Amino acid sequence: MKILLVTDAWKPQMNGVVRTLSKTVEECEKAGHTVEIISPYDGFMTLPLPTYPDIRIALFAKREVERRLVLFAPDAVHIATEGPLGWAARSLCLKWGMPFTTSYHTKFPEYISARFPFIPISLAYKFVRDFHNSGGRVMVTTPSMVEFLHTKKFENLAPWARGVDLTQFHPGVRFSKTGAFGEDVYVDLERPIFVNVGRIAVEKNIETFLELDLPGSKVVVGEGPLEPSLKKKYAGKVHFAGPKFGAELARYFADADVFVFPSKTDTFGLVIIEAMATGTPVAGYPVHGPIDIIPGSDAGVVDENLRSACLECLKLSRADAAAHAHKYGWDKVAADFVDLLVPETEPKRRRRWRRARRALKLAGAPFRIFRKIVRRIGRFVKTGW
Repeated sequence: MKILLVTDAWKPQMNGVVRTLSKTVEECEKAGHTVEIISPYDGFMTLPLPTYPDIRIALFAKREVERRLVLFAPDAVHIATEGPLGWAARSLCLKWGMPFTTSYHTKFPEYISARFPFIPISLAYKFVRDFHNSGGRVMVTTPSMVEFLHTKKFENLAPWARGVDLTQFHPGVRFSKTGAFGEDVYVDLERPIFVNVGRIAVEKNIETFLELDLPGSKVVVGEGPLEPSLKKKYAGKVHFAGPKFGAELARYFADADVFVFPSKTDTFGLVIIEAMATGTPVAGYPVHGPIDIIPGSDAGVVDENLRSACLECLKLSRADAAAHAHKYGWDKVAADFVDLLVPETEPKRRRRWRRARRALKLAGAPFRIFRKIVRRIGRFVKTGW
């Protein structure tokens, strides 16, 4: 198929949404599909997202999104985010009668509420519900999130899980006493090591982890708007390692004793299975994401008492954690994604995009004529012809 992916979150951003989409695209292309991506980094005018300056959103993009949509003439359209590009693509699909799917990656209303408490959370839910309910299907991270969003009056929901790159995240990258796999990245810190990896932001509830009375050392890997204030507040008590990527990131997962996931707003938590894949058990709250992955796995513990969950994780087998992560492969994630798309039949698709191309050409005709006249006037002024 020819698949158009429209997303406001893309490289060089590094987060769970970007990793999910990029790995899905990679696996889709391996399977023979052609994927066209429209992201803020395609030459659009962009603006830093308020409270997240490292994330940029595209402005005045609708005309270019329409041009690329019509020229690519996709079999299926997937809109991954509720940002400006997502809304532009949604509007255009409705205009041209093109079916599309969406995906619900984050608890956007809760994120808004954490930053702007004066905005009613019901209003934020209406915003995202209107966005998603106009599509053909909403891909949701877990079964528990499907049930939750049903209570919020979302429609056409379908679970779409996440995967882990088992070639990057695996037990073999953990340090050993012989040094066969490299020196312990936490060599100067007291054991046990409790680590959190992710964006250092208010909605991640990281300070709850930092306040826990735990033995050994606490480590935070990542960056974000709360980093400066937390570094100052917990100086000498918490080790802030900064952002890590690729093989180095895998080492920070693998060399830890327990991965702590204090977030209550994530819909899945990709870092959970990345930690497990390296053999590190995970402690979390019994909320969406952890409750879909951890209970019954012997790969972690969920408990309203996060400290208790952390200490119980120290008793778990690293081999069990790694074995559980093998259930989450990106090839299956991509196959499920393709199955959940809403492709059109070939004759209907061809007719639509022929009509759309004609309309697009006619819409641009006045501008092309004006540009031609300007060029001729300029030539006449310069040469007299």
